[in-house]
Amino acid sequence: MSLMQALLAVLGISLAANAGLGWAWVGSREKAATSILQRDDARAAASACSDATDDLRTLADKRAAEAKKAQAAARDAATGRQQTAHAILSTPSAVPGNACASAQVRVDAWLKGRVQP
Repeated sequence: MSLMQALLAVLGISLAANAGLGWAWVGSREKAATSILQRDDARAAASACSDATDDLRTLADKRAAEAKKAQAAARDAATGRQQTAHAILSTPSAVPGNACASAQVRVDAWLKGRVQP
């Protein structure tokens, strides 16, 4: 084997090794680029999720305030109705011994109260 053939053989091996290393480098670069894109997508999704969670918290706070107002109004209405019911139940019958006539008197009084503005 001559010196020229030995140099060509070493050059061919070197060329093959460089081609293999280049191929591996390109593959690594592609994986790194893909990883960066996936990371960016994950960050965007997490940010969107966080924003949506903040929006839901704001909406929940708003609904809680509205619910408290509605509960207070219902509580006030219930208190008034409870007082009315207590007054009705504690009032002696209008016609003693006749539940039907007593009920008729109460209904008439109630209807008169509803007609007035």
